[in-house]
Amino acid sequence: MLPRPTSGTPEAPSGARGFAVVDVEATGRSPWRHRVVEIAVVLLDAALRPEGEFATLLDPSGPVGPTHVHRIRQADVEGAPRFREIAPHLLELLAGRVLVGHHVTCDHGFLDREFARIGVPLPPVPLLCTMRLSREHLPPAPGYGLAACVEAAGLGWYPAHTALGDARVTAELLRHCLGAPSCPPDDWAGPLREAAVVPWPRLGRARSRPSDAGVPLVRREAPYGPWLPGAQAPAVVLTRCGAMGSTA
Repeated sequence: MLPRPTSGTPEAPSGARGFAVVDVEATGRSPWRHRVVEIAVVLLDAALRPEGEFATLLDPSGPVGPTHVHRIRQADVEGAPRFREIAPHLLELLAGRVLVGHHVTCDHGFLDREFARIGVPLPPVPLLCTMRLSREHLPPAPGYGLAACVEAAGLGWYPAHTALGDARVTAELLRHCLGAPSCPPDDWAGPLREAAVVPWPRLGRARSRPSDAGVPLVRREAPYGPWLPGAQAPAVVLTRCGAMGSTA
């Protein structure tokens, strides 16, 4: 059995790589009809310690969808990579890890369809849902959307409806729930063992980029809270990052 994250450094199951906390923003609600327009992955090891993160806006090859929700404008995705261009790197990030999300079946559904569009079937990766964990291990709340669960856990302000902001706070929510006295260790040890033996596909670079050119990333982020009551939250900043390596 895997010890709790609060009890020191746990002994991970053999071969376990940890968790990939994923959030996507999309052009609509249907994975079949709409596209991912932003993605973020926060990597945690088997002891729930941060290992790295990846985030970028994506060119959906069409309208960006509900700007009033995700606050992504059409101009923001100009020059952003298409999903196929980041897909090889994304596969490497997810391989051997438990896929975590808040209402994770939604994020998984969009990822599954995006990979299917480029002819790559996703393997049966273990899923861990922080919405389910919140229902079981947080105080009763008026709802179990991400914002309500974050408030119930006392995690403070975060830049909602940005993929990186949502993924970061979901990682914090995962730690909070898995550290609760009511959470049995098998809630996370079992999926880790399953993820370690799932075979993952590999994918070559996209032909749309020259072999010696990296993939430019466009990232949205804002600093964390919590902020004092009535204080104005900081703005979300759009950053055109250095290019992902030529192998991605």
